[in-house]
Amino acid sequence: MYGLELAGEEDAFAAREAATAASGVSVLAPGLAVADAVAPERVRGLAYTHRALDLLGRVEGGADAASATAVVESGLRDVADAERREGTVAVRARVVRDSADVSTGAAERECGEALVEAGFPVDLDDPDHVLRVLFADGTCLVGWVVAESVRDFSTRKPTDRPFFQPGSMAPMDARAYANLAGAGPGTRVLDPMCGTGGTLIEAGLVGSDVLGADAQAKMVRGTRENLARYLPGDVEFEVIRGDATALGLRDDAVDGVVFDAPYGRQSKIARHRLADLVEGALSEAFRVAPRGVLIADRSWRAEAEAAGWSVTDSFERRVHRSLVRHVLVLDGR
Repeated sequence: MYGLELAGEEDAFAAREAATAASGVSVLAPGLAVADAVAPERVRGLAYTHRALDLLGRVEGGADAASATAVVESGLRDVADAERREGTVAVRARVVRDSADVSTGAAERECGEALVEAGFPVDLDDPDHVLRVLFADGTCLVGWVVAESVRDFSTRKPTDRPFFQPGSMAPMDARAYANLAGAGPGTRVLDPMCGTGGTLIEAGLVGSDVLGADAQAKMVRGTRENLARYLPGDVEFEVIRGDATALGLRDDAVDGVVFDAPYGRQSKIARHRLADLVEGALSEAFRVAPRGVLIADRSWRAEAEAAGWSVTDSFERRVHRSLVRHVLVLDGR
């Protein structure tokens, strides 16, 4: 069994993204989830998961430093840890979202003493292995860290890119949506309304080859600049000027599609044309990809289903007072 330390404040959304790197994910407490199995290399590319733990055990109801220590002691008796003894260890305790009244200092000290008694050498500054003790709302997860996500999103702020336009999506959100669309090594991801290329950057950074399209020539040029700046040399990318409702791609040309539909109050497209555009883009996406993610300022569920998609998940994510993003996760298989 594995534990997941979630990021952000929307656990259902974080757990759904985590399910692209783990199986059997379920939320256990605020900011905490468990999973049957994890792919450590995929966890490193998640946006809304901090880290994955190989669990020694868990406590539900009234968790404190003493109960966490009992988990450590029991886990070390029941699990062969000979391989981990070859390296140094440290304990890191945390209360998630201020949701528990627990002394993390006491937890670190008492769990550390249990490790020392079991024969583990301790290095608090640069350990080879970290035992994570997480408290949230009466629940505690205790486990060895097996993977941590790379939290470098601030290095790709939209305003710092070679090409910027107002309204660009934050990299952390773009990464999550790319993951939900199936981004990863050996895949090709399409954004048919690519704008400045934010989702394509994030899909490429987790290993996908990427294809972008946009109706505006300046967006095509700008996205090419941005992709050239951020993507490693082994990631193939192409950006074309094209109509999202008629892309000129063969059937099943890509593995996933993700796009941020024009917002009615912001789009230059007349209101009566916006529905035609989104409906056409959904139909074209269904033709070229087996899965997709649609982000918009309203739910387009009926239109997605009319295009042939099954809506497996939907979320409403508040960006600020005047904007709530509606996110549909789509399956076309």
